[in-house]
Amino acid sequence: MKKRQSVIAAIVLAIATSTLVTPAFASGNTDLAHLHAGQSSRTPIGWSQFCDDNPTDCRTPRSAQTVMRLDDRAWSELLTVNLKFNQAIEPVTDQDQFGVIENWDYAKTGKGDCEDYVLEKRRELIKRGWPLSALLITVVIDKEGGGHAVLTVVTDRGEFVLDNQTDKVLPWSKSGLTFIRRQSPDNQNAWQDLGRFLGRPDVVTAALKGSR
Repeated sequence: MKKRQSVIAAIVLAIATSTLVTPAFASGNTDLAHLHAGQSSRTPIGWSQFCDDNPTDCRTPRSAQTVMRLDDRAWSELLTVNLKFNQAIEPVTDQDQFGVIENWDYAKTGKGDCEDYVLEKRRELIKRGWPLSALLITVVIDKEGGGHAVLTVVTDRGEFVLDNQTDKVLPWSKSGLTFIRRQSPDNQNAWQDLGRFLGRPDVVTAALKGSR
Protein backbone atom coordinates (compact mmCIF):
# COMPACT_ATOMS: atom_id res chain seq x y z
CA MET A 1 0.00 0.00 0.00
CA LYS A 2 2.81 2.42 0.88
CA LYS A 3 4.40 1.74 -2.49
CA ARG A 4 1.13 2.48 -4.29
CA GLN A 5 0.67 5.71 -2.33
CA SER A 6 4.18 6.82 -3.23
CA VAL A 7 3.42 6.15 -6.90
CA ILE A 8 0.27 8.28 -6.90
CA ALA A 9 2.11 11.00 -4.99
CA ALA A 10 4.84 11.03 -7.63
CA ILE A 11 2.29 11.21 -10.44
CA VAL A 12 0.41 14.11 -8.84
CA LEU A 13 3.65 15.97 -8.13
CA ALA A 14 4.82 15.51 -11.71
CA ILE A 15 1.55 16.87 -13.09
CA ALA A 16 1.49 19.82 -10.73
CA THR A 17 5.07 20.88 -11.42
CA SER A 18 5.04 20.29 -15.17
CA THR A 19 5.75 23.39 -17.29
CA LEU A 20 4.16 22.05 -20.48
CA VAL A 21 0.96 24.06 -19.98
CA THR A 22 0.69 27.80 -19.43
CA PRO A 23 -0.47 28.50 -15.84
CA ALA A 24 -3.98 29.87 -15.35
CA PHE A 25 -4.68 33.33 -14.00
CA ALA A 26 -5.59 33.88 -10.35
CA SER A 27 -4.84 36.25 -7.51
CA GLY A 28 -1.29 37.23 -6.59
CA ASN A 29 -1.36 35.14 -3.42
CA THR A 30 -2.10 31.95 -5.32
CA ASP A 31 0.58 29.26 -5.60
CA LEU A 32 0.82 26.37 -8.06
CA ALA A 33 -0.89 23.96 -5.65
CA HIS A 34 -3.72 26.06 -4.25
CA LEU A 35 -6.05 28.89 -5.23
CA HIS A 36 -6.46 31.59 -2.59
CA ALA A 37 -9.71 33.50 -2.73
CA GLY A 38 -9.98 37.22 -2.13
CA GLN A 39 -12.97 39.37 -1.25
CA SER A 40 -16.59 38.34 -1.25
CA SER A 41 -18.19 38.15 -4.68
CA ARG A 42 -21.70 38.29 -6.07
CA THR A 43 -23.50 34.95 -6.11
CA PRO A 44 -24.10 33.71 -9.67
CA ILE A 45 -27.78 34.00 -10.53
CA GLY A 46 -27.72 30.37 -11.62
CA TRP A 47 -26.77 29.21 -8.12
CA SER A 48 -29.53 31.30 -6.55
CA GLN A 49 -32.01 29.76 -8.97
CA PHE A 50 -30.68 26.26 -8.27
CA CYS A 51 -31.12 26.81 -4.52
CA ASP A 52 -34.67 28.04 -5.00
CA ASP A 53 -35.43 24.82 -6.88
CA ASN A 54 -33.33 22.52 -4.64
CA PRO A 55 -33.26 24.09 -1.15
CA THR A 56 -32.14 20.93 0.65
CA ASP A 57 -29.03 20.75 -1.55
CA CYS A 58 -27.98 24.26 -0.55
CA ARG A 59 -27.95 23.82 3.19
CA THR A 60 -24.50 24.30 4.67
CA PRO A 61 -23.80 21.79 7.45
CA ARG A 62 -22.11 23.00 10.60
CA SER A 63 -18.78 21.25 10.33
CA ALA A 64 -15.14 22.18 10.26
CA GLN A 65 -13.58 23.08 6.92
CA THR A 66 -11.67 20.07 5.61
CA VAL A 67 -9.73 19.03 2.55
CA MET A 68 -9.69 15.56 1.06
CA ARG A 69 -6.74 13.24 1.52
CA LEU A 70 -5.61 12.32 -1.99
CA ASP A 71 -4.71 8.63 -1.91
CA ASP A 72 -5.12 5.97 -4.60
CA ARG A 73 -8.82 5.50 -3.88
CA ALA A 74 -9.60 9.22 -3.95
CA TRP A 75 -7.64 9.79 -7.16
CA SER A 76 -9.43 6.87 -8.81
CA GLU A 77 -12.79 8.32 -7.76
CA LEU A 78 -11.97 11.68 -9.33
CA LEU A 79 -11.04 10.06 -12.62
CA THR A 80 -14.07 7.77 -12.55
CA VAL A 81 -16.62 10.45 -11.68
CA ASN A 82 -15.26 12.96 -14.19
CA LEU A 83 -15.31 10.41 -17.02
CA LYS A 84 -18.68 8.96 -16.03
CA PHE A 85 -20.63 12.19 -16.37
CA ASN A 86 -18.61 13.52 -19.30
CA GLN A 87 -19.78 10.44 -21.21
CA ALA A 88 -23.29 10.19 -19.76
CA ILE A 89 -24.50 13.76 -20.37
CA GLU A 90 -25.15 15.07 -23.86
CA PRO A 91 -23.88 18.66 -24.16
CA VAL A 92 -26.63 21.16 -24.97
CA THR A 93 -27.13 24.80 -24.00
CA ASP A 94 -29.84 25.97 -21.64
CA GLN A 95 -31.13 28.18 -24.45
CA ASP A 96 -31.64 25.18 -26.73
CA GLN A 97 -33.06 22.93 -24.02
CA PHE A 98 -35.13 25.33 -21.90
CA GLY A 99 -35.28 28.57 -23.87
CA VAL A 100 -33.36 30.53 -21.20
CA ILE A 101 -29.74 31.67 -20.90
CA GLU A 102 -29.12 30.07 -17.52
CA ASN A 103 -30.77 27.10 -15.80
CA TRP A 104 -28.58 25.42 -13.20
CA ASP A 105 -29.88 21.94 -12.38
CA TYR A 106 -29.03 18.27 -12.41
CA ALA A 107 -29.02 16.66 -15.85
CA LYS A 108 -32.45 15.09 -15.42
CA THR A 109 -33.00 14.82 -19.17
CA GLY A 110 -29.58 13.30 -19.83
CA LYS A 111 -28.60 16.59 -21.44
CA GLY A 112 -27.07 19.75 -20.06
CA ASP A 113 -24.38 22.40 -20.10
CA CYS A 114 -21.32 22.88 -17.91
CA GLU A 115 -23.16 23.63 -14.65
CA ASP A 116 -25.22 20.45 -14.98
CA TYR A 117 -22.04 18.38 -15.31
CA VAL A 118 -20.61 20.14 -12.25
CA LEU A 119 -23.69 19.59 -10.11
CA GLU A 120 -23.86 15.89 -11.00
CA LYS A 121 -20.16 15.34 -10.25
CA ARG A 122 -20.48 17.24 -6.98
CA ARG A 123 -23.49 15.19 -5.91
CA GLU A 124 -21.77 11.91 -6.78
CA LEU A 125 -18.62 12.74 -4.83
CA ILE A 126 -20.71 13.79 -1.81
CA LYS A 127 -22.43 10.38 -1.97
CA ARG A 128 -18.97 8.80 -1.94
CA GLY A 129 -18.09 10.60 1.28
CA TRP A 130 -16.19 13.66 0.03
CA PRO A 131 -16.59 16.73 2.29
CA LEU A 132 -18.67 19.58 0.92
CA SER A 133 -15.89 22.05 1.74
CA ALA A 134 -13.58 20.25 -0.71
CA LEU A 135 -16.03 20.45 -3.64
CA LEU A 136 -16.28 24.03 -4.89
CA ILE A 137 -18.28 25.14 -7.91
CA THR A 138 -16.05 27.57 -9.78
CA VAL A 139 -16.78 30.14 -12.50
CA VAL A 140 -14.00 30.45 -15.06
CA ILE A 141 -13.19 31.67 -18.55
CA ASP A 142 -12.29 28.72 -20.77
CA LYS A 143 -9.41 28.46 -23.23
CA GLU A 144 -11.50 29.96 -26.02
CA GLY A 145 -12.62 32.94 -23.94
CA GLY A 146 -16.11 31.70 -23.10
CA GLY A 147 -17.90 31.69 -19.74
CA HIS A 148 -17.69 28.27 -18.15
CA ALA A 149 -18.11 26.40 -14.85
CA VAL A 150 -16.01 23.59 -13.38
CA LEU A 151 -15.72 21.72 -10.10
CA THR A 152 -12.57 22.55 -8.14
CA VAL A 153 -11.58 19.76 -5.75
CA VAL A 154 -9.44 20.73 -2.75
CA THR A 155 -7.04 18.03 -1.56
CA ASP A 156 -3.97 17.77 0.64
CA ARG A 157 -1.90 17.55 -2.56
CA GLY A 158 -3.33 20.62 -4.24
CA GLU A 159 -6.47 21.62 -6.10
CA PHE A 160 -7.72 19.77 -9.15
CA VAL A 161 -10.35 20.56 -11.77
CA LEU A 162 -13.18 18.36 -13.00
CA ASP A 163 -14.22 19.79 -16.36
CA ASN A 164 -16.67 18.54 -18.98
CA GLN A 165 -14.34 19.85 -21.71
CA THR A 166 -11.67 17.26 -20.86
CA ASP A 167 -11.56 13.78 -19.34
CA LYS A 168 -8.22 14.60 -17.72
CA VAL A 169 -8.21 15.66 -14.08
CA LEU A 170 -5.64 18.46 -13.96
CA PRO A 171 -4.20 20.72 -11.26
CA TRP A 172 -5.83 24.16 -11.40
CA SER A 173 -2.55 25.75 -12.53
CA LYS A 174 -2.29 23.46 -15.57
CA SER A 175 -5.91 23.65 -16.67
CA GLY A 176 -5.50 26.62 -19.00
CA LEU A 177 -8.55 28.28 -17.43
CA THR A 178 -8.94 31.81 -16.08
CA PHE A 179 -10.41 31.60 -12.58
CA ILE A 180 -13.05 34.21 -11.70
CA ARG A 181 -14.95 33.22 -8.55
CA ARG A 182 -16.04 30.20 -6.57
CA GLN A 183 -17.92 28.99 -3.52
CA SER A 184 -16.38 29.55 -0.11
CA PRO A 185 -15.24 26.31 1.54
CA ASP A 186 -16.83 27.58 4.76
CA ASN A 187 -20.22 28.32 3.22
CA GLN A 188 -21.35 27.06 -0.17
CA ASN A 189 -23.84 29.93 -0.42
CA ALA A 190 -21.08 32.55 -0.12
CA TRP A 191 -18.89 33.21 -3.15
CA GLN A 192 -15.37 34.65 -3.32
CA ASP A 193 -13.32 36.41 -6.00
CA LEU A 194 -10.33 34.60 -7.47
CA GLY A 195 -8.62 37.56 -9.06
CA ARG A 196 -9.84 38.41 -12.54
CA PHE A 197 -13.11 39.78 -13.93
CA LEU A 198 -14.26 39.58 -17.54
CA GLY A 199 -17.69 40.60 -18.77
CA ARG A 200 -20.55 39.18 -16.72
CA PRO A 201 -19.49 35.66 -15.67
CA ASP A 202 -22.16 35.74 -12.96
CA VAL A 203 -24.79 35.82 -15.70
CA VAL A 204 -23.35 33.67 -18.47
CA THR A 205 -21.28 30.65 -17.47
CA ALA A 206 -22.43 28.07 -19.96
CA ALA A 207 -20.07 26.41 -22.41
CA LEU A 208 -21.43 23.87 -24.86
CA LYS A 209 -18.11 22.55 -26.09
CA GLY A 210 -17.56 18.95 -25.12
CA SER A 211 -14.16 18.25 -26.64
CA ARG A 212 -11.86 15.90 -24.79
